[in-house]
Amino acid sequence: MKVLVTGGTGFIGRHLCAELDDRGHDVTALARSPDASDLPAGVSVEQGDVTDRGSLDLSGQDVVVNLVALSPLFEPKGGKTHESVHLGGTRNVVDAAEDAGVSRLIQMSALGADPDGPTAYIRAKGKAEAVVRDSTLDWVIFRPSVVFGDGGEFVPFTRKLTPPVIAPLPGGGRTRFQPIWVEDVASMLADAVEGTSTGDPNPSDSGDAVADERHVGEIYEIGGPDVLTMAEVAKLTRGGNVTIVPLPMAFAKIGSAVIDPIPFVPFGADQVRSLEFDNTTRDNDIGAFGVSEGDLLTLREYLRG
Repeated sequence: MKVLVTGGTGFIGRHLCAELDDRGHDVTALARSPDASDLPAGVSVEQGDVTDRGSLDLSGQDVVVNLVALSPLFEPKGGKTHESVHLGGTRNVVDAAEDAGVSRLIQMSALGADPDGPTAYIRAKGKAEAVVRDSTLDWVIFRPSVVFGDGGEFVPFTRKLTPPVIAPLPGGGRTRFQPIWVEDVASMLADAVEGTSTGDPNPSDSGDAVADERHVGEIYEIGGPDVLTMAEVAKLTRGGNVTIVPLPMAFAKIGSAVIDPIPFVPFGADQVRSLEFDNTTRDNDIGAFGVSEGDLLTLREYLRG
């Protein structure tokens, strides 16, 4: 199949493009500033910006995977907003896909996506899901917990948030996460592209195969094998050599409100609000892809290298 991945040179995109290329598909990575240096030789690159409808030409593609996203961990920079990228960008991708006759769209959303959610990121993701569901496309939506791996921001951000020896964390770091390895995410995304499951007795072995329908119309919440608090993640990233000091959430909110307007401070009020709710699945849907939690790499295993 011909598959275009928006955000194809990004963190998850690079891994997905490599996985799809390895499975024999004709893969194109779309990005605002394409750089093929971290992609397999068989993957094509194309310039395009999801916030600019005129730059999107999806003609000839069978499947589009929409991975373009702003980080939920940092304040948006460069004039971009969660609304313009996640909602406006998704509208443009859906419109371009419908115009081009694309058969399937795989949409990367987020756990807790809700148009009425507590943060701009969660609200924009929820509104984007509605755009996808209301489209004429065959769609599959993924809601992952935090994704970790080489080139990812979750582990470096946690280290930045956690000074050595003594680390004050909002709410004492009680917020729970379900970290999932990027390679595991890429495998499930590729299965959704094909309509197969990992370990399928009759997997597609041809780049010209037509995707089946088994995942169409599904919303999958996926997470890793372990549920960890922010405090536990902080200790793992610091090798256990840190003492967590609870910072009352009320104080964290006041502090973040003060620093929010400062452009060089990446952690603001929305980020503090995101720590008020858990980032875990209600019912981990990885089984839809033929895998169990025991098959997935843990954050602890990854950090041990």
